[in-house]
Amino acid sequence: MQEGFYYDFRVESKIGEEDLAIIEKKMKEIAKNGSDIERYTLSREEAIAKFAKDDLKQAVISRIPEGDLSIYRQGEFEDLCRGPHLPSTKLLHAFKLTKLAGAYLGGDEKSEMLTRIYGIAFADKESLNAYLHQMEEAKKRDHRKVGTEMGLFIFDEDVGAGLPIWLPAGARLRRRLEAMLTEAHIRRNYEPVRGPEILKSDLWKISGHYQNYKENMYFTKIDEVEYGIKPMNCVGHIKVYGSGVRSYRELPLRFYEYGVVHRHEKSGVLHGLLRVREFTQDDAHIFCRPEQIKDEVVDIVHFVDKIMSAFGFNYEMEISTRPEKSIGDEAIWEKGTQALKEALEAQGLQYGIDEGGGAFYGPKIDIKITDAIGRKWQCGTVQIDMNLPERFELAYTDENNTPQRPVMIHRAILGSFERFVAILTEHFGGEFPFFIAPTPVAIVPIGEEQLEYAKHLRLELQKVGVYAEIHDKNETLNKKIRTVEKQRVPMIVVLGEREVNEKKVAIRDRREKRQYELGEAEFIQLAKEKMSEVNF
Repeated sequence: MQEGFYYDFRVESKIGEEDLAIIEKKMKEIAKNGSDIERYTLSREEAIAKFAKDDLKQAVISRIPEGDLSIYRQGEFEDLCRGPHLPSTKLLHAFKLTKLAGAYLGGDEKSEMLTRIYGIAFADKESLNAYLHQMEEAKKRDHRKVGTEMGLFIFDEDVGAGLPIWLPAGARLRRRLEAMLTEAHIRRNYEPVRGPEILKSDLWKISGHYQNYKENMYFTKIDEVEYGIKPMNCVGHIKVYGSGVRSYRELPLRFYEYGVVHRHEKSGVLHGLLRVREFTQDDAHIFCRPEQIKDEVVDIVHFVDKIMSAFGFNYEMEISTRPEKSIGDEAIWEKGTQALKEALEAQGLQYGIDEGGGAFYGPKIDIKITDAIGRKWQCGTVQIDMNLPERFELAYTDENNTPQRPVMIHRAILGSFERFVAILTEHFGGEFPFFIAPTPVAIVPIGEEQLEYAKHLRLELQKVGVYAEIHDKNETLNKKIRTVEKQRVPMIVVLGEREVNEKKVAIRDRREKRQYELGEAEFIQLAKEKMSEVNF
């Protein structure tokens, strides 16, 4: 867990949210009375004997690697835990039980469902109160709540868990993001490509996904041949590279795709758009010479900075090294890891190290952004891969007409459109900037007499690339405006008799929190400028 704590229980009667306050009160009593917490160790055999009558503890012990086990004792209660723990409950002054959930024993969906109670603890009450305030703000901004209110997306049990359906407003937001990113890729000399969503399993065996990622993939058989639905886009892009003879003069080659991928996520970890089973990556793969790695990584970092700055995100970077489950030899991994470090250090950029957090085929940079209320989110990645070019026997001809092996850089900046839209929604609380808003302008005619002018304005806005909706239901003006405000539209245009006669518009600017009047031409120009004020 990144923060807080939890404990799993097998209970005879159901525990509800209302019980948390009762449990918390008892915890405070125990803390106040003061109870020493002691640590001691047992061999595996001793621990198995000690907890012989506790099948849940036996299950925990079975998942712990070889070696002695640490036990903590508090009064008559003893439990397995790595620790460390405080020496006494008297030191616990600021804690809160936060939520309930179901949890499978050992995280195995085939095992027993237990009751999990989550909590948080701090050194002082001020820190706890600040955290609780952040959590209240997070509830208001929850993308599932805001997305429903704004009509961005839905989930449907008949369709399946983790499979989002984009509604018109959400699809417009996505398409706008895609369009801005497409322009940015073209300016940076990326070429669009498109790979199939289902490939023969033989390819996934060559890539290593079959051996190292199979549990996260979906498979099927066609004419007795096994196929795997792609969880990543890299193999398709490898085939693009391999479709012709390559010269050093062509490198670097930069391919990008908004690729739909599928991953088998466990039901318990699915969470709105943040964790889904089908999603679209803003994926790119760069094929280059080893001496070009540094420049390419630096260019990607600049690309990241341009996008994150546009949305007001602060971000940090972390280099993730070789995990236990991986392919390739140590020398190749070390070379790739060092290349990432050198690229960041050349730009004077600070970074952390996540030991063992790399992809199975290469080291990577993880981009972690901080939103408006201080939460950190994992978004994009930059991965150096010298293994897949070797496995697929990719080559280019150098200056001496000698075959050489290219380096492959995997790169996603948003991570996925689904996840990034969720983060954007919570970052802005649904109050998207004009240039990315699902509906930048809402036109509200007071009556039927103003409808023709409303349609004229909508057409003029469309000509400059600004989407606008007309709200002309037979309702009161106040009700129309309330409907629009619920959708968090940045700019509301109200049209009455005077506006029609004088060819003007009365504007309610939600973002600037003011009302003003403009002539038609001025308004169209303003909307055009707002739409193009940001580019990546």
